[in-house]
Amino acid sequence: MASLAIHGGAGTIPRSAFTPQSYQAARDGLRDALRAGWAVLNDGGLAVDAVEAAVVVLEDHPSFNAGHGAVLNAAGDHELDAAIMDGRTLAAGAIAAARATRNPIRVARRVMETGDCVLLTASGADLFAREQGLEMVDQSYFTTTLRRQHWQRADEERAGLLNRPRSEAEKHGTVGAVACDDDGNLAAATSTGGYTYKRVGRVGDAPIFGAGTYAANGTVAVSCTGQGEFFIRRGTAHDIAARIRYRSDTLGDAVAVAMAELTSDGCGAGLIAIDATGAMELLHNTEGMYRGTVAADGTLSVGIYRDDFAVVERL
Repeated sequence: MASLAIHGGAGTIPRSAFTPQSYQAARDGLRDALRAGWAVLNDGGLAVDAVEAAVVVLEDHPSFNAGHGAVLNAAGDHELDAAIMDGRTLAAGAIAAARATRNPIRVARRVMETGDCVLLTASGADLFAREQGLEMVDQSYFTTTLRRQHWQRADEERAGLLNRPRSEAEKHGTVGAVACDDDGNLAAATSTGGYTYKRVGRVGDAPIFGAGTYAANGTVAVSCTGQGEFFIRRGTAHDIAARIRYRSDTLGDAVAVAMAELTSDGCGAGLIAIDATGAMELLHNTEGMYRGTVAADGTLSVGIYRDDFAVVERL
């Protein structure tokens, strides 16, 4: 029954701009994250441990907008959001606008485990991480040459100097994971740097439970990617769960309705979802979405564009 799905954001690099090396690097990052999550599930571990393990790998990989490789805000700084939710008890933990924690998802997990709050922000999140003995880093750790270039193009766009529109990849991205373990437990985790040139202090949907992240046993686990304001207004992740729980919608129907609503809003979006049977849906309305799955039989598949999702190996 165990299965796992991940995403690395719907803000993919246009196919024409991908070099063979960067294309393969992104696929390798997805594969490594799936391997990490599946190692937990294959050993009989919990879904919540699997999604954390997968997201840590994505946060450490420069191809994705989370942790090392996160986008820069309007001031040229990094502010990081993350959330994790355990479907067994609805336990949840999140941080927003953190600036100095190497792996935001690890901090979110500790927030969940302490149980005295659900969401910590900014300096409070970093202080908590230090108190918990988690690894702290300078802002420079998160910055890559590519993200600096994206920030520069956003700055030029604001000044009216661009000769072509910015791509989805230059604007935003997110990473996330959803899992079902052998006992049918569900969990979801999401982590992001937000969107390029965002207002200082802005918080998106990733750390808002019911918007970009949600998990409830017997129903569904969801992680979303795209312009967070749309997901917050729609309550997208919880809406999917409500359709399944109260209307008995199928997983496919529930996520299709959610995507149709986001598309009608003009939102470039993607989401991954898994239900209590281990069935998975990975949906996006953009040119591509970094994504991957491990099915119950151990078959590992990854893809970036609509036509390149394929089996890579069997674990």
